[in-house]
Amino acid sequence: MKHFPPSELIINPDGSIYHLNLKPEQVAKNVIVVGDPDRVAKVSKYFDRIEYKIQKREFVTHTGELNGTRITVISTGIGTDNIDIVMNELDALVNIDFETRMEKEEHTSLNIIRIGTSGSMQEDIAVNTLLVSEYGIGIDGLLHFYDYKNNADEHMTFLHFMETVGSETNFPIRPYIASAGNDLIKKLAPDFIKGITLTCPGFYAPQGRVLRANISVNNMIESLGKFNYKDLRCTNFEMETAAIYGLANILGHQAISFNAILANRITNEFSDTPKEIVVKLIETVLERISKL
Repeated sequence: MKHFPPSELIINPDGSIYHLNLKPEQVAKNVIVVGDPDRVAKVSKYFDRIEYKIQKREFVTHTGELNGTRITVISTGIGTDNIDIVMNELDALVNIDFETRMEKEEHTSLNIIRIGTSGSMQEDIAVNTLLVSEYGIGIDGLLHFYDYKNNADEHMTFLHFMETVGSETNFPIRPYIASAGNDLIKKLAPDFIKGITLTCPGFYAPQGRVLRANISVNNMIESLGKFNYKDLRCTNFEMETAAIYGLANILGHQAISFNAILANRITNEFSDTPKEIVVKLIETVLERISKL
């Protein structure tokens, strides 16, 4: 098995991993990831008990129990650069022996559940809709640094995406695709609207927003909105999902991304009740996780 030297696997003096400041025993098999550090407490307040509360930088972690199911909720901050840190360090916490620095012979597969906010790129997907990402297509570039092999479904979906959207839109970075964990889709989201989520490296120009700076890709929303493959559409923008899916698949974990739609980019609307729809999503997802 592989050995990891101190420069590659950085362990703090107290035995916790470098960025997250967590120890192996402080991570549950079911991990909820949220972007906003303040949202961690909004999730953990539903727990029957909280075992650990840990914070370092933007990474806030609460681990506890709900209806007999142990759950960790952790904030990632915004963007796929932070997802790179969170996913690798969560995996290390459960699949590397911190005493020997050796990879464990028996691997643990985590359930990684994103609860986030997003903007719709389809007129009929209104604000305050709850949606799950069946695929993430990333235009952020992160997964290109990993040796990721697409499965057959990912390959065909991406092929059609590039033949249609890619032929009309000059993406500055070549997109990549990764899929949700099938088991989690079946168990947690059989009744959710499903779609393809575009993961972007920013909130403004990378998502087609124009304020005072001109953008270089002018037809992106229009091209994405027209894509349809086997009744699967591009549905929403956000900034983490594709990286979560790609790294989960590489590392042998199951991942799913739930989205509260707060904006509609076609009708130019924004939710009047953003806090309420996020609470509804949290409560819905927790109720289902507690039955895993």
